[in-house]
Amino acid sequence: MPEGDTIYRAAENVGRALTDQILTRVQGSHPAIRTKASRLEGAVVTAVRSYGKHHLVDTDAGLTIRTHMGMPGVWHVYERHARWAKPVGAARVILATTDHAAVCFAAPTVEVDKTDRINGELRQWGPDLTADTFDEQDAARRMAEQLPDRPIGDVLLDQRVMAGVGNVYKSEILFMHRLNPMTPSGQLEEAVKGQLVKRARQLLMINRERPRRITTGDTRRGRELWVYDRASEPCRRCRTAIESAWIGDFERVTYWCPTCQPDLSVGRM
Repeated sequence: MPEGDTIYRAAENVGRALTDQILTRVQGSHPAIRTKASRLEGAVVTAVRSYGKHHLVDTDAGLTIRTHMGMPGVWHVYERHARWAKPVGAARVILATTDHAAVCFAAPTVEVDKTDRINGELRQWGPDLTADTFDEQDAARRMAEQLPDRPIGDVLLDQRVMAGVGNVYKSEILFMHRLNPMTPSGQLEEAVKGQLVKRARQLLMINRERPRRITTGDTRRGRELWVYDRASEPCRRCRTAIESAWIGDFERVTYWCPTCQPDLSVGRM
């Protein structure tokens, strides 16, 4: 699933094409677009932005188009008359101007509603890690308020704590702090939780400007990640085979090094 840095870059790309432009054509296979197309055509795009994993297109009609990419969703931008990479029928949202078309393919969630209402819905989520301003204290407070027996891996994925972390960053952040993903959050000192917030902010801000995510500091191909998607491969620190499993309430595959991130609850070292 695209994480906060990916959605930020998508919004920047779409924004360059649409901001301050009139929507001359609004189409798409999603019912939310079909029912509101007549109200959106002729409107001016006032902003394209992201909030965590949400992609938002604001218009002067007082309506915002919100998409959540899920696993398959993606936004493309095409110049007028350019050939698309996917068939028109696969487009969930088409926002066209005189010069460009911004097209969202395969997103499972598409919503068109009043901008104020959508902004109100976004307030249920934690602070956005890719925003120019980030409320670190609010994120730390939200993390501290989690149930003490809740695994820290689930806490990091919870968008109500801080918005933007997905499965890749969850696995990478926990490795960097030598924490097993199943460690109960109540076992961690508040200072450690604060460090996790700082790390999440640091990584997403570094990677929001570059298309190839790097968490190891090594820019060579094939060395961008510590543990994610590296099951059975040797740990870059200790050479132990990386493990993976479907764990946690969010049912995501988690990756970790059993030596660098021991499960202390069962005495694994």
